Amino acid sequence: MSIVKINVLTVPAEQREVLEQRFAARAGAVEGSDGFEWFELLRPLEGTDQYLVYTRWRSEEDFQNWMSGSMKTAHEGGGAGERPKPAATGSTLWSFEVVQQASPK
Repeated sequence: MSIVKINVLTVPAEQREVLEQRFAARAGAVEGSDGFEWFELLRPLEGTDQYLVYTRWRSEEDFQNWMSGSMKTAHEGGGAGERPKPAATGSTLWSFEVVQQASPK
């Protein structure tokens, strides 16, 4: 079965639009990765300042390969110019193994 990684990002209200624009700009960056199965950016509606970045992978190995490859390269910056300030003030990674799933019939 697949594995799920949920990155919990604490995002101040004034940075929400920045975060969403950055994710929109990266569209397609993870979709071609070996073992990638699904992505969702979840915006909080009430009671929290935490966004959830949901990804599903074929295996832990596929996720780790992405983390040490294209994800690492994308987040290192480099080149001329300064890296923009992070939109999130905190981040926690949750990991889950899919043990049951269902889809519409």
